[in-house]
Amino acid sequence: MTGDFDNVALEHLRAIRSDIGGLKEDMREVKSRLGTLEEQYASVPRRLDRLDERVGRIERRLELTPTP
Repeated sequence: MTGDFDNVALEHLRAIRSDIGGLKEDMREVKSRLGTLEEQYASVPRRLDRLDERVGRIERRLELTPTP
């Protein structure tokens, strides 16, 4: 009787270990993707600044705004 219980308990522990292994891999992927998103998000203000500068130059060349 104890042997049956031990086998069932071991099967459950193996299943739990397998599930945890899958979760670890999923978390690695999520962290990697989150890191990529953070890098892209951090670059948005720089890109907007460059676009603002370019639009300003275009407006000046087309004489759409007064030059200082």
